[in-house]
Amino acid sequence: MDYFPLFMDIKNKSCLIIGDGEIAQRKTEALLKAGAKVKILTNNNHKITKEITPFINNVQCHIICENYEKSHLAELALIISTIEDNNTNTSIFRDASKLNIPVNVVDKPEFCSFIFPAIVERGPITIGIGSNGNAPVLARLIRSRIETIVPVRFGTLAALGKKYRNKVKETVSSTLGRRRFWESVFQGKIAQAVFAGKAEVAEEMLKEQLTHYSGNTKQHQGEVYLVGAGPGDPELLTLKALRLLQQADIIVYDRLVSDDILNLARRDASKIYVGKKSRFHSLPQDQINQLIIDHAKQGKRVLRLKGGDPFIFGRGGEEAEELVAANIPFQVVPGITSAAGASSYLGIPLTHRDYSQSVSFVTGHLKNDSCNLNWKSLSQKNQTLVIYMGISTINTICTKLIQHDMAKNTPVAIIQNATLKDQRIVIGKLSNIEQKTIESGIVSPALIVIGEVVKLYSKLNTNKDGGKPGDINDNILLDKKTA
Repeated sequence: MDYFPLFMDIKNKSCLIIGDGEIAQRKTEALLKAGAKVKILTNNNHKITKEITPFINNVQCHIICENYEKSHLAELALIISTIEDNNTNTSIFRDASKLNIPVNVVDKPEFCSFIFPAIVERGPITIGIGSNGNAPVLARLIRSRIETIVPVRFGTLAALGKKYRNKVKETVSSTLGRRRFWESVFQGKIAQAVFAGKAEVAEEMLKEQLTHYSGNTKQHQGEVYLVGAGPGDPELLTLKALRLLQQADIIVYDRLVSDDILNLARRDASKIYVGKKSRFHSLPQDQINQLIIDHAKQGKRVLRLKGGDPFIFGRGGEEAEELVAANIPFQVVPGITSAAGASSYLGIPLTHRDYSQSVSFVTGHLKNDSCNLNWKSLSQKNQTLVIYMGISTINTICTKLIQHDMAKNTPVAIIQNATLKDQRIVIGKLSNIEQKTIESGIVSPALIVIGEVVKLYSKLNTNKDGGKPGDINDNILLDKKTA
């Protein structure tokens, strides 16, 4: 983030526009709309252009037909230059910087201490979209998309919130209670009434809800969301997962959750890391369970965010059992499990009529640190075997499968950080995949995919040619004999 986003109060403050064309006109109109007093410095042979003429009789404007001098910067809140003269712009930027006055030279990022975002305005609700000055056209395209999904009457809803803000604060004593009240207003029937053009009806509904709410002294009921974050790519989140991420008060997450996904959470939500890796737990599972329960009992909405799917080797079932025992309401939100994500992104179908009629998901790391699986069943032909958390026991896995009659040349793929930009894959066979994994330096988190479907990688994977949706640049270490 090269520029820190903020909104500036310029009501009744002096701002300077340097220039007299269409851009100067638009910037002047924007400053006036925000309540500023605007000085327009123009030196077009001491003539006022048609773009500036509309401001002649505006009491908030003062037009100055002079060449730029440092003295023009006295007692200003901000400066905008729309001229093309680089020498003058250099002087403006230098002088403004010395006086600590925010300055923007249009289309000259090197002469800007602030930049203008593309703006979506809905009454008191203002949305700014910036590109750090790198792609203003793209910012405007994003604005146009937001315009289509944010109802015009959001401004009316915001005005209603402003009108009753103090009343709600007087009536509802706790910060948590007020947040819940306003969420019910902005996401429920009251908001729908506003959007339908029934502002008066909405206001009466708000009054009634507040009256009822004021008599409710019972502690707010907490709730837990067991949410699958998917394999890593934030675009693979479900819509429900995204909505709950932006609603939760507490987020308890593991090490398989990417920063890009965490950045989608509500900014003021508390984030608690409880990551695990092989033979090391930052917090034991029983303490994680108690942590979730304790926060929920305080009336908080707790989101337990897990990589992949919470009910596929995510211990979501264990946590759900504890929540039932503690009588705490919860929701489970499925996520795309890592095996499905890796399969889709790398062109290794988990099932295929010619190669595999079934797929088995197993863990290579059991509760007691063993790897005691039903090897006879897992060694059957015409199936795909996906092993989670198996890198540390890969020697045992390969040895046991071969001992139970799986062919030594059965194709194997090791996939690290599936769906992420640093995704890597190593392809080999049962007889050599351990050595290839060691040579590649791949470590957990990684998936092991075993079966004839791995042969399709070289045919169906489009990442190597840059054609896969998501633009993943994977580091491919491929055993061409196997492929």
